[in-house]
Amino acid sequence: MLLAGCLCCFVAVSAQGNRTYETNAQKLNRLLQYIRYYYVDSADFEKLADKAIVEMLKQLDPHSVYVPKKEVRRMNEPLEGNFDGIGVQFQIMKDTIVVVEPIKGGPSERVGIRAGDKIIRIDDSVAVGKICTNAWVFKKLRGKKGTKVSVDIRRGRETEPLHFTITRDKIPIHCVESYFMVDKETGYIQLERFAQQTLSEFRQALEELKAQGMKNLIFDLRDNTGGYLQAAIDMVGEFMGKDMLAVYTQNNQTGNRMNYQTQHRGDFVEGRLVILINEYSASASEIVSGAVQDYDRGIIIGRRSFGKGLVQQQMPLPDSAQVRLTTSRYYIPSGRCIQKSYEDIENYSRDVINRYNRGELTHADSIHFPDSLKYKTMGGRTVYGGGGVMPDIFIPMDTGRVSDYYYKLYRRNLFNQFVMKYLESHKSEMLAAYPDFDTFYQRFKVDDAMLGEFYDYARSEGVTDSMEFKFKNYLNGFSAKYKDTLDKMFPDMRSVKENHAMEQLFAAYVEEQFSEYSKRKAEFDTENYIVRQLRTLFARNLYDTHASAKIWMEKDDTYLEAVRVMHTPSVFRKMGIHDAEDRK
Repeated sequence: MLLAGCLCCFVAVSAQGNRTYETNAQKLNRLLQYIRYYYVDSADFEKLADKAIVEMLKQLDPHSVYVPKKEVRRMNEPLEGNFDGIGVQFQIMKDTIVVVEPIKGGPSERVGIRAGDKIIRIDDSVAVGKICTNAWVFKKLRGKKGTKVSVDIRRGRETEPLHFTITRDKIPIHCVESYFMVDKETGYIQLERFAQQTLSEFRQALEELKAQGMKNLIFDLRDNTGGYLQAAIDMVGEFMGKDMLAVYTQNNQTGNRMNYQTQHRGDFVEGRLVILINEYSASASEIVSGAVQDYDRGIIIGRRSFGKGLVQQQMPLPDSAQVRLTTSRYYIPSGRCIQKSYEDIENYSRDVINRYNRGELTHADSIHFPDSLKYKTMGGRTVYGGGGVMPDIFIPMDTGRVSDYYYKLYRRNLFNQFVMKYLESHKSEMLAAYPDFDTFYQRFKVDDAMLGEFYDYARSEGVTDSMEFKFKNYLNGFSAKYKDTLDKMFPDMRSVKENHAMEQLFAAYVEEQFSEYSKRKAEFDTENYIVRQLRTLFARNLYDTHASAKIWMEKDDTYLEAVRVMHTPSVFRKMGIHDAEDRK
């Protein structure tokens, strides 16, 4: 009788829900009919429908989104792992397209395009000047596989342009951003996204590092915002082995639960493992780092991850547009839900800023979890749910501001421009002196002569290491800061004539700004960062780009802590990190 009563209630509630849905569907359809037949002017129904869908999805959750027909292909490219084009990484420098690197094995490399080449014409269009924007270049160079595009190239000291005809092809979007040997036994792999080819790229990098003697791995998932669920499950399998629960999903409306097991024996189930995460590591990154933590397989270092545990399913609409609709939540093996609260969607979008303001990004003791969200790892360690993965070792964000001079150099792209210009004249001699990356890493120094040359180049581009006095800029900042004070000081025209305090106040404000600039300049080691940037870019342009990140990592606090931990086996033992035999 009790069961029958429950079924009757469910049927009644379900019927009521159906009636509500049907009534509102009819309401929307009726409104469109009214607009069609009675509105004073003609209406753009495609625009109205798109706007209505976008606004409806906003009421559900932060990750259910509408993808217009024209955006579907572009939105899918990073996950599918390829697009059709000529295969170059480029930058626009002074209204000129400069090839940073031809993609290995791509159509541009096959015809002889080189790093540093300047594209000055595409088909019949001059490719220099204000027309030269990223959107324009993409439109001109991308196209269907098998189609051709002609380009004219200006190369180094060549007096005449070089002409190439390139046949477009499938161009891979790589998932593994960089990998290298930290020392004789420790490798490093940075993963950019979880896409179709993630597993194969990871295994290729792993194989190359193992061939160099790698036994332990630092796996960098910082700023990795996720991707395909299957790619995350595959990655858990790489560390855990076969037939282990990687993640499960649950739909609260239907009650359906789906368990996802690893499907193969991984290539790195032995050896010490450290995973790096931060506040921008999300979704698939959280599945991998969370599972590794729950199984006590490795140590997680960094800052609490983003907290995106909502599963989206891509669903087609009649006009070939799509909606990515949230259909369930992720739960990692201990039972923790990855998703943080999104009751206040506006605050949800500002969560990282709010974390910073609360001190969460700089002090671990500013992060508080309720006991109701307490869980246990396989080895009995306490971990918490409630949104994101909390690392085992917290590394505060580097809050030191860059100097204004360095920021100007970076924003004006002068580092890249200088390196490209320098290599036009010195590439062959640099390769002769440093024939491979390891030699370069050990021996190449940015000496005083090169630094002087760089500073001269920056000066010729109008960037100097000094604070400019521009009256208008200071006046705007002054009036914004002292708006209320000035309104009280000068309530009428007579007070403007009689009160001269503003002159002193303005002078004090300018002095304060210059003092703050001097303090920032003294605290930030600008020259060290310039050297670091130049060395990294020279390595990227001369050798395999995967290894150049090793130079930049030399001053990365999270990476350096990972290296320290990797060389301290007692840290693994203290946390009860298990090897493969213990997990069987």
